[in-house]
Amino acid sequence: MSKLLAVIGGTGLTTLKNLTIIKREVVQTPYGEPSAPLARGEIDGKGILFLPRHGYGHTIPPHKINYRANIWALKEAGATDVIAVAAVGGIRSDMQAMKIVVPDQIVDYTYSRINTFFEEGLTQVTHIDFTHPYCQSLREILINSCRALDVSAATQATYAATQGPRLESAAEIKKLEKDGCDIVGMTGMPEASLARELELCYSCLGVVANLAAGKSDEILTMDMIEQNLNLAMENVRQILAHSIKSFHQ
Repeated sequence: MSKLLAVIGGTGLTTLKNLTIIKREVVQTPYGEPSAPLARGEIDGKGILFLPRHGYGHTIPPHKINYRANIWALKEAGATDVIAVAAVGGIRSDMQAMKIVVPDQIVDYTYSRINTFFEEGLTQVTHIDFTHPYCQSLREILINSCRALDVSAATQATYAATQGPRLESAAEIKKLEKDGCDIVGMTGMPEASLARELELCYSCLGVVANLAAGKSDEILTMDMIEQNLNLAMENVRQILAHSIKSFHQ
């Protein structure tokens, strides 16, 4: 089977400026509507799928995203591998704003989200191995792209997936830090585990938008977060373009 890479865009990446769109596809799923039509296109002549996690207008909050529909739609459209771009908060001291992170572990603190395909009509109870939640081969492509572009990136980090849509309290961040988490975001789960259930090779490309609550004297504002993400997205687009090229080699 031929390989096809999909990119899920997070906050700050609702479009890919260097993506030549061939067509948009509305994919019907058994789980409802995905966040948006899939964009099938090319970057530097290499075919990819693109899906904005929060919708093209960035209107869907993290706890209302139809994660099952999104992942199922990508699989149905032929995706074999998924790079998920995510804006995160920095917990560890070196996770400053605009830092690029390729996490290797995740802890799920979300609740009330439908988080599996394996719940009805089963011939037997199904469990997946989630020891290593991110696909190592895809992580290596991202890491090597960062090195080739001379972009500083953290290559080992634990992602804390929280419910949102509010930001965390300082006490919650302190707890996450004690739990061994290095970054915090709101969309990492159940996206990663659903991808594993459908046997998609999935990896996260994290972008630190801000220091997490209590880690800075600054008041967290959406203007500050958006400004940092806008500055960091040029690096993200270069990393994605290089990774897509490497993926097809």
